[in-house]
Amino acid sequence: MLVVGSMVGAGVFSLPGRFAQETGVLGALIAWLIAGTGMLMLALVFQSLAMRRPQLDAGVYAYAKAGFGEYLGFFSAFGYWASACVGNVTYWVLIMSTVGALVPALGDGDTALAVVLSSFGLWGFFLLVRRGVKEAAMINRVVTVAKLVPILVFVLLALFCFEPDVFADNFQGASYAGSLYDQVHGTMLATVFVFLGVEGASVYSRHAKRRSDVGRATVLGFLSVFAVFASVTIVSYGILPMADIAELRQPSMAGVLEAAVGTWGKVLVSVGLIVSVLGAYLAWTLMAAEVLFVAAKDEDMPRFLARATARDVPVPALLMTTALSQVMLVVTAFSDDAFDFALDLTSTLSLIPYLLAAGYAVLVARQDRAGPGAWLVAGLATAYTAFLVYAAGWAYLLVSLIIYAPATVLFVMARREQGRQLFSPGEAVVLVLSVAGAVVGVVALAAGWISL
Repeated sequence: MLVVGSMVGAGVFSLPGRFAQETGVLGALIAWLIAGTGMLMLALVFQSLAMRRPQLDAGVYAYAKAGFGEYLGFFSAFGYWASACVGNVTYWVLIMSTVGALVPALGDGDTALAVVLSSFGLWGFFLLVRRGVKEAAMINRVVTVAKLVPILVFVLLALFCFEPDVFADNFQGASYAGSLYDQVHGTMLATVFVFLGVEGASVYSRHAKRRSDVGRATVLGFLSVFAVFASVTIVSYGILPMADIAELRQPSMAGVLEAAVGTWGKVLVSVGLIVSVLGAYLAWTLMAAEVLFVAAKDEDMPRFLARATARDVPVPALLMTTALSQVMLVVTAFSDDAFDFALDLTSTLSLIPYLLAAGYAVLVARQDRAGPGAWLVAGLATAYTAFLVYAAGWAYLLVSLIIYAPATVLFVMARREQGRQLFSPGEAVVLVLSVAGAVVGVVALAAGWISL
């Protein structure tokens, strides 16, 4: 339930507007076909690795380490953790934007008041989760069921109010969307964002009673939400012209349903979003802290992050998670579009961990002399994640390196605690490349070549 809860997060409520900014119906269908196939392959990779390498816990991080060494494993752990922290910021931006429809001072979730209120929420949840993982997970089970109701109601009502003529006009996409390739390319990061959580069961694999449960939860979690994501996007094109959907404030799903059935539809979606944020934030905070905790247990992070309470709460890791979310919350307030910036950065930060996990599946297929099916799944997952790195664009990759490179301080702390050589020759090369990319990113931001 925790995995499904994390996957059906607040991002689904933003899908109509985000897709309509980039693509029409045809582009959306192709984008979902590519994303669905690629993410299914990635889900199957996690399922296969859970069975083939049952000794590896916290999959996303452990697979990168096993396949490509400690430093890249560290990068994978940090990148996945940072992605979750930035993703948590999108939830608070969304909820403040939702309430902002009634309280103008909150704007689109990026005003000073919105940042202050979101900060109270961040630290309030820190205190809640600190009380115990079981209590937080129980709350998440309740809100997972509750938030599915408005999403399913949205799809059913949108189908009932569906206008074929409007849908047909939106099929090729508005003139501002560009070529079909541009339309599909522009939606790739959005599809990554809404599928984040496909690996959730592998992150919590140390808690699983049977390793088979990890793989089963991964695939079932993916399949159970794919239809929801695609449906929410496609049926919206039958309610309003594409350009009108693109101009809706977030959560755009509320504006679409308001156009279909009136104000009560907007209220229903808005309440559903608030409930969704509660569950998604809990799930991702727990998963982010778990990755830091397991990495510290494996001595790839400083020892202080391996501390946990008697109730199995890794408080130092939880504190770092909340602190980074707080920093990124302030940073997004200075961006041109707080929600889109946080969404795209969240997706980009997750790409390196995903790519390394898929690459490890290729290595495992070779080591185990696996059959053609395993090779096909691993190869397609690797190709898909490599394409996503390209689709992210150099601007977001450079901003990601600005976050990745300083994290090496934690790696150095861990090595010094163990009295080991700080970097091997190969690790030194990775360090130089990451620092160089971070420097270029800082210069590009200062010179205005890229913007937040």
